Amino acid sequence: MGLTADLCARIAGLGYDDMPEEARAAARRLVLDGLAVGVAGVSEEDAIPIMARCMKALGGNPVSTAIGCGFRTDPVRAAAINGAAMHVLDFEPMWSPATHALSVTLPVALALAEARGLEGREVLAALIKGIEIQGWLREASGQYTPDVLKFHPPGLVGPMGAVAVASHLLKLDPLRMANAFGIAGSRAGSLFGNVGTMTKSTHCGQAAAMGLEAALLAEAGFTGDTETFESPLGYANTFYTGTFKPAEMLFYGRTPWRVASPSYAIKMFPSQFGTHFGITAGLEMHGRVPDASAIRAVTLTGPKMPYVNRPFPETGLSGKFSLQYTMASALLDGHVGIHTFTEAALNRLAMQALLGKIVLETDNSIPARFETMHVRLRIELTDGTVLETRCDGPKGMWGQPSIADADHLVKVRDCLGTTLAAEKVEQVVGLASRADTLTAAEVGQMMALVG
Repeated sequence: MGLTADLCARIAGLGYDDMPEEARAAARRLVLDGLAVGVAGVSEEDAIPIMARCMKALGGNPVSTAIGCGFRTDPVRAAAINGAAMHVLDFEPMWSPATHALSVTLPVALALAEARGLEGREVLAALIKGIEIQGWLREASGQYTPDVLKFHPPGLVGPMGAVAVASHLLKLDPLRMANAFGIAGSRAGSLFGNVGTMTKSTHCGQAAAMGLEAALLAEAGFTGDTETFESPLGYANTFYTGTFKPAEMLFYGRTPWRVASPSYAIKMFPSQFGTHFGITAGLEMHGRVPDASAIRAVTLTGPKMPYVNRPFPETGLSGKFSLQYTMASALLDGHVGIHTFTEAALNRLAMQALLGKIVLETDNSIPARFETMHVRLRIELTDGTVLETRCDGPKGMWGQPSIADADHLVKVRDCLGTTLAAEKVEQVVGLASRADTLTAAEVGQMMALVG
């Protein structure tokens, strides 16, 4: 068989019982994290309410919940809204190689589960399948660093992850699944120029929606390139010209399961993951600096990552992608949270004064990959004192102990609590934490709570 046919046969042949408990346990945490950041994304950013109003006006069979929006719509529009909601805060887990694998898959699984009356066991199995193919595609792509990435990764691998999710839940045979991958290949792509704008959230929302729609079309008999992972004019050769390593894809469905190894880094700050290095350094320095007015100059040294070099971000949303602003927030306030990225926080006199003292230096010897990069922070005080620190990675990243359940639950409850009363927060936590034991009715109950 060709690569596409081989992959489709493997995906179709896997069931919940074929997946190790470590993979299922990792996926349960993802359901909880995804729902939480989705709820917060709707309540804390203008992008999702605007998008939801437009989607609602278009109509749609009301069978799937739009998280936090108070209405239901068809599965494709629900996946688009919920995928954007889970991504808009940049608070969802980060993957290795870098992508956003959750917001393009979980919305598809939940939308179809509601629409087709499916139980949580199948939701979790589908979620794992969608994550696995994205992990191996990112590994096979050969594109890991900003200098070779032409597209925002979830816009490329996300539709394929969504196809894998939907194919499981729709019970597509390998041929129909291959058609779905071919259809989705023509719906891939996302531009780095939109980082820092509302549009970035739709990179994940539309990836989820387009992959789901491709699978629904294939279910109905629609056709596409059934050899898209190996054909000369297919998906892989178009987007990963000269770098694609097809042999990596042959690990799909075998050890290691990428959802468990290298797994994901749970984000504890709602911003681009590279900024977490500077944030961690800034938090360490916060207690060592007597007062912001005592700072004469700040030098932050890191790898070459041009799209997060934003000395004076224009909006709070843009601040999520500024090494300077995120580090300055940690240094000035001693914490970084959802409300760090408001216009009021950005435009404070103390913040603007501190931003004016920061120089970002690029050290080309530092790898521009989250897995191996580091940053150095040097602060010169007005009395001549020099303070220095280095961050090799935020808490919970790959190679370190994962975020403890208790710490994760603080994040989850904070996010859910932006909208839900305490009693409902605990109901969502209880249901999502045992996602794969939920009946179809309980899946509907969980979605009604976050709806």
